[in-house]
Parts: sequence; structure tokens; C-alpha cells
Amino acid sequence: MRLGSGTFATCCVAIEVLGIAVFLRGFFPAPVRSSARAVHGAEPPAPEPSAGASSNWTTLPSPLFSKVVIVLIDALRDDFVFGSKGVKFMPYTTYLVEKGASHSFVAEAKPPTVTMPRIKALMTGSLPGFVDVVRNLNSPALLEDSVIRQAKTAGKRIIFYGDETWVKLFPKHFVEYDGTTSFFVSDYTEVDNNVTRHLDKVLKRGDWDMLILHYLGLDHIGHISGPNSPLIGHKLSEMDSVLMKIHTSLQSKERETPLPNLLVLCGDHGMSETGSHGASSMEEVNTPLILISSAFERKPGDIRHPKHVQQTDVAATLAIALGLPIPKDSVGSLLFPVVEGRPMREQLRFLHLNTVQLSKLLQENVPSYEKDPGFEQFKMSERLHGNWIRLYLEEKHSEVLFNLGSKVLRQYLAALKTLSLSLSTQVAQYDMYSMMVGTVVVLEVLTLLLLSVPQALHRKAELEVPLSSPGFSLLFYLVILVLSAVHVIVCTSAESSCYFCGLSWLAAGGVMVLASALLCVVVSVLTNMLVGGNASRKNPVHPSSRWSELDLLILLGTVGHVLSLGASSFVEEEHQTWYFLVNTLCLALSQETYRNCFLGDDSEPPCGLRVEQGLDGATAAWQDGPACDVLERDKGHRSPSASQGLRGHEKWMVLASPWLILACCRLLRSLNQTGVQWAHRPDLGHWLTSSDHKAELSVLAAISLLVVFVLVQRGCSSVSKAALALGLLGVYCYRAAIGSVRFPWRPDSKDISKGIIEARFVYVFVLGILFTGTKDLLKSQVIAADFQLKTVGLWEIHSGLVLLAALLFRPHNLPVLAFSLLIQTLMTKFIWKPLRHDAAEITVMHYWFVSSSPVFQGNSNNIATVDISAGFVGLDTYVEIPAVLLTAFGTYAGPVLWASHLVHFLSSETRSSSALSHACFCYALICSIPVSTYIVLVTSLRYHLFIWSVFSPKLLYEGMHLLITAAVCVFFTAMDQTRLTQS
Repeated sequence: MRLGSGTFATCCVAIEVLGIAVFLRGFFPAPVRSSARAVHGAEPPAPEPSAGASSNWTTLPSPLFSKVVIVLIDALRDDFVFGSKGVKFMPYTTYLVEKGASHSFVAEAKPPTVTMPRIKALMTGSLPGFVDVVRNLNSPALLEDSVIRQAKTAGKRIIFYGDETWVKLFPKHFVEYDGTTSFFVSDYTEVDNNVTRHLDKVLKRGDWDMLILHYLGLDHIGHISGPNSPLIGHKLSEMDSVLMKIHTSLQSKERETPLPNLLVLCGDHGMSETGSHGASSMEEVNTPLILISSAFERKPGDIRHPKHVQQTDVAATLAIALGLPIPKDSVGSLLFPVVEGRPMREQLRFLHLNTVQLSKLLQENVPSYEKDPGFEQFKMSERLHGNWIRLYLEEKHSEVLFNLGSKVLRQYLAALKTLSLSLSTQVAQYDMYSMMVGTVVVLEVLTLLLLSVPQALHRKAELEVPLSSPGFSLLFYLVILVLSAVHVIVCTSAESSCYFCGLSWLAAGGVMVLASALLCVVVSVLTNMLVGGNASRKNPVHPSSRWSELDLLILLGTVGHVLSLGASSFVEEEHQTWYFLVNTLCLALSQETYRNCFLGDDSEPPCGLRVEQGLDGATAAWQDGPACDVLERDKGHRSPSASQGLRGHEKWMVLASPWLILACCRLLRSLNQTGVQWAHRPDLGHWLTSSDHKAELSVLAAISLLVVFVLVQRGCSSVSKAALALGLLGVYCYRAAIGSVRFPWRPDSKDISKGIIEARFVYVFVLGILFTGTKDLLKSQVIAADFQLKTVGLWEIHSGLVLLAALLFRPHNLPVLAFSLLIQTLMTKFIWKPLRHDAAEITVMHYWFVSSSPVFQGNSNNIATVDISAGFVGLDTYVEIPAVLLTAFGTYAGPVLWASHLVHFLSSETRSSSALSHACFCYALICSIPVSTYIVLVTSLRYHLFIWSVFSPKLLYEGMHLLITAAVCVFFTAMDQTRLTQS
């Protein structure tokens, strides 16, 4: 079967997306272990240990508190309470921490530090999977055992107000609730007022046992303006007054109840220095945990410093506090200060129940659990506990009894710590079978792409795909039989759940047929290459072709970047790799321009890589004379404007362009600090976003928008030019409306809104420009001779995407957009056209700038750098699909804009019918190499210390980047088919 290079590459990337999806599903397995056990009835609690004597304590201990109120403040960092901000803005909370009846802790949240996984950790005590960072957008019902489930089973009445994620996780568990949208980050006032407005009414009532309040305003302020915003202080003061109202009300009600009440103040995660969260920095993982109750009265002079604990310890502590069974999947341990004032027998009973639960969990997950140090300590503690019970029943008051009890306590606490640590390291169970299936498919596709390079980059841009050979080859059916046998053996012997085994036979068989067919095609292509290798060596097509310095740089740079992904430091600081590669590329281009102008040499080709043709099919025509003549002569294959641009002062622009691009990259590098090691250092972006420099930011934003208009309008129709101008004006008005910038005639305006009208005003022009461009493209298919119409249509689509990016970018990042467009213009006019690089070289250079563009925005392989506020521009409520699409475009605007620019350039500046096919194939190949290598690396490094904090976020980014690549290849192929139709 004969396919075009672009179509073939698009199909390969689509199959690769399927393989990556299967791999990700195995690497990030959904937690299904608890759902099977949750349907069974409640197990009776473990009896109290005994040694010769019979103990009559076989039931759960009674509750320690009458009512429990949980106040969860989203994105509450530990230093917001225990640091200077807490002293200044939360005086009542500070008093309770320092002198009141409370116990304070710093609870460490494990990555991913996003809301839904952290709620699961707080209520179940388990460590959620990293894939929950994706499921955070649409939380499914929680099937695992949890404190909420146990409380409902015990008949306790639970009331909830706040983030609707709780309502999705625990449907039908609350007797009363009012959920608020957590993703509409532009609102930080009403979202909290909707919680507080219920307080006066519910605190006066006594018909509830558990009250949960989840405040979102602080998190939204962080996303909008960061942790140093003046709004942070106002919000902390508001939360302090809410806490004081709840605490005083609970104290006044304690006279009516036999047991004291408990107030819990906590955060689900912290907040990074940029205001986001999701990664593993200290600011994101350290959260305050304050337990307040009259049962914790302290003596004068009793100073209690916050101790470091795990966030998963909250579930076990709440279960003990409410007299409930500890959730079965909890890996946390009881916070002992909560029960420190209880009698010794009760303390030992609480610790025994916790260690029994952890030891059972260890037995289910670790085959050699008997050799685990924590299990051995538990058995020792249980024996000592039995001896203590026997002694206790004989004589209840003696010094020996107290000393032995203290020893048992220490033994239990040590066992709890060791068991919890062992389970935390064992909780990550990989679905190796699904991972292997996905890896095989991806590697087969990569091998096929590499073997197809000679045919795909041929002048015809077509290749013969031997699809008929699998259908009639014995190898194909043998491979299917072997894979089917392996599938049956693995799925019948697997002790844990496996995603691929859970698929229907039709779906699993389809994947196996696909893998078998790919293998046969690879073998067939390899055989054809080996058989035809001798003939091609005897009759070389281009004996004078050689690798240029630029080709070697592209090859070595790509290979070096791929190899660097095996080191955690290089993954964290990947931006440094791209800074180096892009700067080196500029220097190489400078060397090439100078050599072609001043060091012309007839003995070697003046330009780099020689696939079968250059951009315009005129390779042979310009290999004869000196290189400087190439920049001076009109060859007849280039447009008149291009040849005129090579004379006079514009010739010097060709020489200066690499240095101008290098200067632009250096300025962009200083705008945003990113990565890990230098992210905390001040940069130009922090300086501009501070409230003291709003005037400077306003001027810079206005200049950037003006530059964007000048660079983009040149290829638009008159109607689109007007729409673009009004749209960019609307962008500035939107930023002024939300308070990011200011108008010259209203320098001190404090009228801040959500900018809904202004943003929608811009959306109208974005849709109008995209519609105009699409209409021109469709019309160009009908009028085949009108090549100019297609060129204008492609540029208008590019212009509409630029306008959308300008709306979604934060104002201090507008220079990134302006400089990126300037770099595109310089590369197009003064490097690619005069030096006549072929499609392969241009595509790889494009890819390097594509990979650098998110870095210039301040993004990295850290999930916390994703700007989710872009998903809510122009929305007055949370709408899932638009919010997800806008957030994705805001994150990957650079790759999309560079890809649309590449399609326009290759379609308008070349007369070659194969340029787009070559570009599509090269783009697919250059994107497939890193992702294929990376899944092999993360599989081999799956037990690495930084697998969840460093390698896993990068894996998610690679998967998303491959999906974007598939969409780009589809666009390439569609434009290529249009070109073939016209030709």
C-alpha cells in the first residue's frame, strides 16, 4: 500500500498515542483495591491482647469527642499560620497555637499536591495515585473505605459546605450540603461567602455530629496573583474570624454535652512561590494541622512546637476521635498527643487497633511481610501488651505496671512508625503487563518511523507500506497465537488487578493484532532494506551529499537531549538544556551565514542537509557558484521579493538575524525563572507583577500588543486586520478590568471586575478571524488556481490563534508572545529563505523553538507551573469542556503557534509538493524519539526515589505533548492533501 509521508506519519503518531495511553494506564493504575472489600460487612474489631487472662474489651472504644468541625482552607501553607503572616493576620489562631488548648502539627502532603487526591488522603489515610492529578478535573465517587463512609455507617449526621469535590467523592453521605465550584479561580469572595453564610444557622443547631467546611478563596487568590499578594492578608484575616466564631460557639455548647468538641484546622496542600500547586516543593507539601479542644488544656509554661507528621495520619486520628473503625487502606498512624491524656489502658487499646490495621494491610501487599521490621515490632508489642493486661487485671496501681505500660507505648509507637513507612513505600503497585504492551506498541512505531526515513524523505514523499504481507504471512499468525497465549497466562495468574486483562477480548485482541501487524511490517521493511542495500550502494543517488555542521548539531543536540532525560536533575532543569540548544543553534546559523557570504567555497555545498530537494526543488541550481553569490543572485526559483531582500542593507540583516534571535532568547530567559534550583530567585516577571510596578507592566503590555499587531497584520485581509486591532485592544481592556494593568487616564482606579464582557468581546473577534481563515481555506479547495487565497486563510488562522494566546497569557508574558513572533519573522525572511534550508532542517529547528516556548512562559516539568486561571477567562461559572480546552491551549500555545506558522511558511514560500509531507514526517519522528525513550527510562527507574516528584509529571507532559503532536500532524496532512488536490 502506497502512502504519502505525511499520512503515514499521522497514522504512526495516532497508534503511538494508543500505546502511550495503555502505558500510562498501567503506570498510573486507578485505586480499585478497596472497592472489592468495601462491599463486605464491617469486620469486628480486634480484641485486646491477653496473656493467660481473658480480656472483656472486644468492642470499639467510645468516641472521645461529641462534635467534630473540620475547617479546610485550600492552599493554606504552614508559614501562613506559623510564620509572620500568621502573627499579623491570624492573631486568634496564633493565640490558640501558642497558649490555647490545642496541638499543632506540620502535615506533609505527598505529591501530587492538588485538591482531590489530598481530600482522599485526609479521609482514607491512603496515598492516592499520581493519575489523580488528571482525575482532579472530574472527581468520580470514592469507593475506598474512608472516615466519611464509616461515620455514615455508624449513623452520624454529617453536614458539608464548600468545594463540590467532596460532594462528588462522597455522594449521598451528607444530610445537608452546599457545594461551590472549585475551578472558577477568578472568584475569591463569593466562593467563601457561600460557605460562611450557613455558619450562624448550623452552629445554633445540635442535630449534627460532623461539620466540614472547605474554603477556596485563598487558593484562588494564589492562582491569580501569587502568595505575596495583598489579598492574601485580607483572606487570612477573614479565615481567622471564621475560626474564632466556630471555636467560641463550640465552647459555649460544651456545657450541654458530656464530651468535649474538636475543631480541626488544616490545608489540603500548600502554595508555590508562583501561586500554584501540584508539585513537591516545601511550600506546596507543608500544611498546618491544628487540633483545638478543651480536652487539650495545657499547663502554664507548656510550650508546644509544631511537630512534623504525615497528612495520612489525619484519617486514623479522626476515626479514633469519633469511635469509628480506622479506614482499611489507611497507611497513617494515630497522632498520639490527641489521646495522651486518656488512661493507660485506653491509650494502649487505641495504638493496638492502629497497628493491627496496618499489619493486616502489610500482609495483603507484601508477600514476605513476616520479615518486615515493622511487623516484628508489632508482634513484640502485642506480646508485651498481653503481659500488661494480665498485670493490670491483677493489680491496677503499681509502679511496675506504669513502667511496663510506658515500655509498651514506646514499642507500639515505634511499630506504627515503621509499619507506616513500609506501607508508604509499597503502596505504588505497577501494572507491568499494561506497561509492557504499551511500550511494545510505541517502540514498534518508532522503529518503523526510523526505517522509513529514506523513503519518506524522498522527492516523491511516498513510501510503500507492506500491509499485505501481514495478512498472508505465517509470522503474523504465529505472533498473534503467542500474544494470545501470553495474555491468557498473565491474566489468569495475576494476583493484582490489571487494566489490560480487564478489557474485553475484542479490545485486547485488536491491540494484539495491531502489535503483530506492526511487527510484521517492521520485519518486511527491514528485509527490503537489506535486500536492496547492495544495489543502492553501487548506484548512489547523490555522491556529493554530505552532513553539514548544522546537520551534525541538530543530530547531536537531539540525541543529547534524549539521553539527558535519564537523570532527575536534567528533567527538573530541562529548560537549561533548551536554553543551551537554542543559543547554540543561533551561533551555528550565524557561522553558516558568514561562511556563505564571505567564505564561498566551490568544493562543498553551501547549505546543509540534502534530502532529495530543497524547499523549492532547486538544489542543483545553487550548488555550483560561490556561496556569497547565492545571497546576491536571482535564480529564478525564488520570488522577486526574496531576491531583492538579499541586496543592500537587508543583506546585513541576514548576517545580523542570528544575533538578534540570540538577544531575544536571552531577554526571554530573564523574564521567568523556572525549574527547581533557581525558581525562587527574583526575575523580571516578579518585578513586573508586584503592585509597585503596575505602570511599567502596563507600558510593556501595551508595547507588546502593538508589536504583535505589526507582525501579524501583514498577512491578513483588511477585515481581519480591523478585527485583530480591536481584539488586541480588548485584551488590554480585559487586563485593565481585572486590575492587572491600568489605563493612562485612570491611573489609580480601584474598580476591579472579572472582565467577563471584555474577554467575550475578544472571543468574538477570535472566532471571527478563525472563521474567515477557515472559509478562505475551503474556498481555495474549490478554486484550485487561487493559491493566494489559501495562503491568506492559513495566516488568518495563525492570527486568530495569536489573538487567543494574547488573551490567555498573563500580562507579564505578553513579551514572550511578541518576541516569539519576532523570532518567527526573522527566521522566515532572513534565514530559511536566503539559506534555502530544506523542510527537514526547518522542522527540527521549529521543534527546538517549540520546546523552548513553554520554558520562556515560565513553565517546566512541574505541574504547579500550569496556569489554570487561563481556563476561566471570560467564564462566569465553571464549564468543564471550555475550561479544559482553554487551559490546554494556554499551556501549549507555543507549540500550536509555531506549528501553524510552519504550515503557513511551507505552504506559501515553497513550490514543492512534498515539503509539507517531509515536515509532517520529521515532526512526528522528532517528537516520537523522546517519548519512546522516556517510557523505557521511567520503567527502569520506577523505584527511583524521585519517580513521583520528578519523573511522573514529565511523563504526563510527554503524553500530552504527543497528543498535541497528533493533532498537529492531522493539520499538516489536511493541508498537504489540499495542496495535492490543487496541483
